[in-house]
Amino acid sequence: MTLPVLYSFRRCPYAMRARLAIQSAGLQCRLREVVLRDKPQQMLDASPKGTVPVLVLEDSSVVDESLDVMLYALGQNDPESWLAPEEGSRNEMLDLIAACDGPFKHHLDRYKYANRYEDEGAVSEDHRKAGSAFLETLNSRLSSRAQLFGERVSLADMAVMPFIRQFANTDRVWFDAAPYPALKAWLAAHLKSERFKSIMPKFDQWKTGDEEPVFPSAT
Repeated sequence: MTLPVLYSFRRCPYAMRARLAIQSAGLQCRLREVVLRDKPQQMLDASPKGTVPVLVLEDSSVVDESLDVMLYALGQNDPESWLAPEEGSRNEMLDLIAACDGPFKHHLDRYKYANRYEDEGAVSEDHRKAGSAFLETLNSRLSSRAQLFGERVSLADMAVMPFIRQFANTDRVWFDAAPYPALKAWLAAHLKSERFKSIMPKFDQWKTGDEEPVFPSAT
């Protein structure tokens, strides 16, 4: 059976969100685990920008933006209605995701990797403070509902959660002491979930000729 090929990197939040949507949709892919300092030529041929995830479909067409992978997978099958939130609209979800992927990610990168942005004069603590505005927005939403757009999971939760995980893990002591109880409970529940565990198994770096595991695993 021919399956799509998914180039992924376990710890990348963009790749995580793609795997979460693929798992929810019940699609199957041949997974190729990438080491970012040693990217396979096949991935670069498919997507010269060289970032994960990259989904190569059976007809050789390529989906290589993480949110597009999510929307493609859920467009094929959306059994949990991630695209139809209990509250609000799809456009409102996309607006929140854009705030995550734009301003918040800008500050997250400079908080986590301040040394990479020395030419900008990046100061980690300043970007943590700026990024915290997004945390406050999420905590406020979650103070009156279990998930970002109601009581059940939606596209927004799974698109945003991997980046909140990364922000939290940059300085876990700080995050655990931060005044965001609803956000911390939401994140902890997702990280402990069987869903999250199912998309985080460790695979060896894929090399040409290697057997490709099927994702998600049937077991």
